[in-house]
Amino acid sequence: MALVKRGKTWHTHFFVDGQRFRQSLGTSDWREAQKKEKQLVAQASQGKVAPLNQQFSKLSFDEAADKNLAERSAHLAARSVQTERERLKPLGAVFGSTKVNRITVEMVRIYMAGRSAAGVANKTINLELGVLRGVMKRAKLWHLFADEIKPLPVHNQIGRAMTLDEKLRLAKTAAIKPEWQNARWAMMLSLNTTMRACEIKALRWYDVDFLAETITIRKSKTPAGHRIIPLNEDARVVMRELYRRASVIGGTQPDHYVFPARENGRFDPTAPQKSWRSAWRSLRKAAGIPALRFHDLRQHADFLIMPTPTCPVF
Repeated sequence: MALVKRGKTWHTHFFVDGQRFRQSLGTSDWREAQKKEKQLVAQASQGKVAPLNQQFSKLSFDEAADKNLAERSAHLAARSVQTERERLKPLGAVFGSTKVNRITVEMVRIYMAGRSAAGVANKTINLELGVLRGVMKRAKLWHLFADEIKPLPVHNQIGRAMTLDEKLRLAKTAAIKPEWQNARWAMMLSLNTTMRACEIKALRWYDVDFLAETITIRKSKTPAGHRIIPLNEDARVVMRELYRRASVIGGTQPDHYVFPARENGRFDPTAPQKSWRSAWRSLRKAAGIPALRFHDLRQHADFLIMPTPTCPVF
């Protein structure tokens, strides 16, 4: 065992079963350092302290990020795991082979500047930095960055309502191309029911009551989003069109998704559609409303929303 003072703080350096350990003791008092060193040696002997060659901060960023996500995945939703993997891609392209303890403040600043120059939104860059921060915190190194790296300013978008002319133009444009069909159906449902995109994707046929002319939202962004929505005429027309398609593809079982997944031209009613983002972007651009968010469509519905019953209705 060896005690070494660096600056005002004592550090220990020792071996247990041929494994090397080195760590700050976080004290300037020699007697307290001796006591902490003995405790640390005892913990290392019991396998409670990682040896130097296994320390998280010694891993490459790619290895550390994978390990960090794997350790947390049991506590995260599948969608959250997928989202974090997406945010790790640009980070890995820059920091991938670099050891975590070799990442510097200047490297992070260069990363942020590069992403910004590539036209990436500040919000997206901040979300990527959040993933990087999680890895650095796991390595006990984020304190070196906290005062130097700050989130980029983000302008919160305020929902907007379309004019009648825009609404009519959007609906007319949506009917032009077959590849916009899903986006059109989703758009019409959101316009006439207040449903969010995530609620539309999660919709199953047992949520649709054609006799009562209602839709029950059982899965939403928040518990307050669970509700029963009455269908107006436009929404009823869309639901009938969707049911006709479901009949053709064999997707009318109660637990089948209203918006089924599709890959290589084949439908899978047992899985939900992941996104209509590309179709929506090209559709709104063609309609001359490029800045319109899908979420803005919810601004147009205005009718009574009934609370969800305690027991699901099938």
